[in-house]
Amino acid sequence: MQKKPNHIGLAFEVDKLTNSIENVITGDSFTTDITLISSVDLKNITKKSNWVFDWKAEYKYPERDIYKLTIVNNHSIIQGLVSLEIKPDHVYMHLVENAPFNKGKAKIYAGVPGNLVAFACKLSFQRGHEGNVSFISKTQLIQHYIDSLGAIHFGGRVMIIDTNSALKLLNKYFPK
Repeated sequence: MQKKPNHIGLAFEVDKLTNSIENVITGDSFTTDITLISSVDLKNITKKSNWVFDWKAEYKYPERDIYKLTIVNNHSIIQGLVSLEIKPDHVYMHLVENAPFNKGKAKIYAGVPGNLVAFACKLSFQRGHEGNVSFISKTQLIQHYIDSLGAIHFGGRVMIIDTNSALKLLNKYFPK
């Protein structure tokens, strides 16, 4: 029996909703790709290299998929990660994390968490779940997710991104 991770809600901060990801200093936008992570990728995603979550442990859950955000034509540098599970009627976000160099005042790129959440919404539409995504929030970030993502506070710390909010995120990050 695998030990359940000790996560008490998500605490990612949506710094800015961008059209892809944006260099904080120059303001240049970079087109991104989101693909499944590989076991090779995981070798460098460790607490020692300043990642907060234990992504190797997360990778072992068969019902979850971990996706990495990279800049087009630069797949070796991971900008952020998201762990998603397809539920019968929505997509559930277990974890979201910016790469260590995209955190704090000295971050290189803005827009990473918004991009990953928009991808979760896209996956939800692709699976026939009308863009619905849910996650558990840290209490102090509930209002932040309402304001930045258009999420709905469902009760307790449960947050839901519904079809309307999902469409807004998709139009921002994945314009047709």
